[in-house]
Order: sequence, then structure tokens, then C-alpha cells
Amino acid sequence: MQAPAPDATDYLRRILNARVYDVARRTELQHATVLSEQLGHDILLKREDTQPVSSFKLRGAYNRISGLPADVLARGIITASAGNHAQGVAWSAAQLGAPAVIVVPQTAPRVKVDATRRFGGPTVEVVEAGESYNEAFAHALALQRERGMTFIPAFDDPDVIAGQGTVAMEILSQHQGRIDAIFVPIGGGSLAAGVATYVKMVRPDIRVIGVQTHDSCAMARSIEAGRRVELPEVGLFSDGTAVKLVGEETFRLCRDYLDEVILVDTDEVCLAIKDIYKDTRRFVEPAGALAVAGARRYASQAGARRFTLVAITSGANLNIDRIRFIAERAAVGESREAIFAVSIPEERGSFLHFCELVGERNVTEFNYRLGTDDKARIFVGLQIDDRAEEAPLAATFEAAGFSVVNLGGDELATQHIRHMVGGRSTDAQGERLFRFEFPERPGALMRFLRSMSPEWNISLFHYRNQGADCSSTLVGIQAGADDAALTRFLDRLGYPYREETANPAYRLFLR
Repeated sequence: MQAPAPDATDYLRRILNARVYDVARRTELQHATVLSEQLGHDILLKREDTQPVSSFKLRGAYNRISGLPADVLARGIITASAGNHAQGVAWSAAQLGAPAVIVVPQTAPRVKVDATRRFGGPTVEVVEAGESYNEAFAHALALQRERGMTFIPAFDDPDVIAGQGTVAMEILSQHQGRIDAIFVPIGGGSLAAGVATYVKMVRPDIRVIGVQTHDSCAMARSIEAGRRVELPEVGLFSDGTAVKLVGEETFRLCRDYLDEVILVDTDEVCLAIKDIYKDTRRFVEPAGALAVAGARRYASQAGARRFTLVAITSGANLNIDRIRFIAERAAVGESREAIFAVSIPEERGSFLHFCELVGERNVTEFNYRLGTDDKARIFVGLQIDDRAEEAPLAATFEAAGFSVVNLGGDELATQHIRHMVGGRSTDAQGERLFRFEFPERPGALMRFLRSMSPEWNISLFHYRNQGADCSSTLVGIQAGADDAALTRFLDRLGYPYREETANPAYRLFLR
């Protein structure tokens, strides 16, 4: 018979007695001076990015592992993880001298895999298996049965949840004055569950707000539906929170104790990474910036009263190759760049007139190509101080007789089209355009090409390495009358994709 789930009082006791400080540190609650001045609210950063493994995950992992009986610990532990949990388990196993096996997918960020090996040392075996977390998890379960080891869950376990809840215990002891809201990133939900349960037991007046990305919002969808909802796909930019299905226990606690869940996009996360760097001179990973992105959005909608907001910076295991992409997208998230597609008459003086309208404004991107009809298209990026400047700019161009499309929120335009402007192909008849997320591993592209019908033609291809475990790839395909077969092929392929054939940026510049 399964034991009943712990109630809130039991979780309070577990958190107060959690064994985390053998390995974890009591991280700083830092006043974010620059961000506070910018937003007009007091922003405090709970610096979990400064833990020994650069992530809060050490707390829950060690609390779970250190509670195992000596004979069980001697037989070894095993887990599956794509990143920070793996490092927490490796560090904990090394400190306790326990044998451990950590299974990571072959697509896991290299910086996290290398750190897991380094933290674990000779007692920890890192096994790379499968193309996804689910496949790595299945392999870990098979090894567990074979070797008789104990599985350490990444989030759906009371001791893991209690370990993460010590973050809230520290926040409330470090700042005993007014706190209006605490922002917590959500992946599987252990941190949010632990923090929300503790805060609502001790300081129910404080709002606890979860933060997820729009494309990895399993907890938000589950709370809305009143049951756990499994997402068919998740976005991988914030790889630390890319979870398709949250835990049963974490869902129960978040449903009961979270006040709300805020959703943010990639540009907002990149801006939050930049915000954190300004105040700390430290780059956090995307998942580590989610809480700040949520706090920024919350603050922008607040009234005149000055709020005190706490954001948990949950991790700093950032692949350095991502910084170029983050800097590029932070400008959009900061509303510092307006992007337009402008059609001007193909006649003498039109281009000069357009440039005169731009005037002294700083140009961030400018692509112009002579048209094949009576219109020429310009892809232009302009520096602005506020998103409210976009509409007057567009009106100025339209008043001059130019047709304008605002591309600022268009993912295809910001990811691909701005790098591809240069002309159309008269031979691309019947082309359908798709944007894929290809895993960054050898053979991914060849798998795609070899599985295509030889009757189909690739008419366009553009690849962008984001410095992550997944790349954004734009592909044009001419399938003729075989559209139904193409759709079946794409659905079987297993790579997340979105059709962009009707996208206005594509039709203006490449179609």
C-alpha cells in the first residue's frame, strides 16, 4: 500500500530538517541595484547560481541521497538527467563516497556533461545514451534493474522537494521585511513546489509566482487543466526547464500553493540574462534567468506602489557559445530594436527618400535588393528606446506611400530572414517552408536527408547554430502533388517543426 503524500506541515518539518549544508552553501540574497533603478522596484536576487555546482539542484539531490541507509548507499545510486541534476548527484555521490551511474542523453549540453564527470570523479560513471531525456531515463531504469541501484529522481520526490525548499527558508531569514512576491523558475517543479509550500506555511501574505517559457509550459497548462498535461514537444533554449510532463507530487503542491504562473519568451529571457550580468558580472543559463524575466514582466504591469520582488537565479551552467545569440536577442527583448519590412516603389529617388525618413536614427540592420516587379523590399532594423516608438515609425513610412510590415515579434524574421535577404528564385514553384529544431549532434542532418523521398527537392536551406543542444534550421521543400506524404514524413521524423509558408517575411523577401 502506497504511503499518503506528505501534507504541508510535514513538508515544513522536512524542510527545516533537510540535510543540505554538508555540501550546499547559504547563498546571498543580493540587491540588484541596476535593475531596481531601471524598473522602479526593489529587486532581490537569490544567488543559487553560486552553489558549488552552479545550481540549486545540489540541495535536493544531497538531501535525498544522504538519507539512504548505509547498505543501500553502498550498492550505489543511479539517475537520468540532461544537466544540473546530474551535477548535483555527481557532487553528492563524490562527497559521500558512493558509487553512482548518471545517464545523460547524447544531446545534453557538453558543458554540463563535462562538469558532471569532473564533479563525480572516480566513483561516478557517466553514460551517454539515447537522443532525448526519455530515452536516457529508460536506459537508466534498465541499468537500475540490472545493477540493483537506487534511482534518484530529478524532481518528483518529497526529499528532493524538501531540499529545494531550503531556498525559501533562507530567503525569509535573510529578508524579514516586506516581500511582495517571490519568482521561481519551473521545469519539473521541485523548486517551485518546495518554495511555495514553505512560504505559504510561514508567510502566506507573500505571493509565489512560477515562471516558464511559452514553449515549455507543462506546469501552467496542467494547473489550468486541473490535471497533469504532457506536452508533445518542448522548446530547448531554456534546456534546464524543458520538461514535457511535470511530477505528480510537484503538480499537487504547485496547484495548491502557487499564486500564478507567468509565461515569458526567448527575448525576455535573453534580456534577463543581460540584466543579471549588469548587476552580478556573471552569466547565468536561460533557466537561471527565468525568474528575473518573470519579475521584470510583473513589475512592468504593477501600479505606482514600489514593490519588493525576489527572483531566484537558479543556475549558471551556460554554454559560452550561446552568448552571441543571447546578445542579439536581448536587444529585441529590451525593446531596443524595431524590425520592419518596407516595400518602396521601384523608381529613382525612392531609396533616397526612405533613407531620409530614417534620418539620424541608428540603423542595426539594413538589407536592400532590387525587385523583379514594381516594388523593392527593404529589411531594416532601427534602434529605439521604447516599443511605443514602433507605431509612429511605421506611420511615418506609410505616410510617405511605403507599405510596412512590423516584424519585431516574428521568430522567422529575427532568426533567419534577416540573414538571408538577397533575392528570390523563379524555380521555387510549389515550395513549402518549414522551421525545424535539429539536435546538435553528428548525423542529425543526414538522418533528415536520407529519410526524404527522392521525388522531393530541397529548394532552400538555412542553419543557425545558437550555441545550444539544438539549432534552428529553415528548409524549403518542393514535394509536388505529394503534400499528404510530406506531412506524414514530417510527423514521423521526430524533430519539432513549424510550417512558415504563409509567413509575411518569407513572402516579401524570399518567395
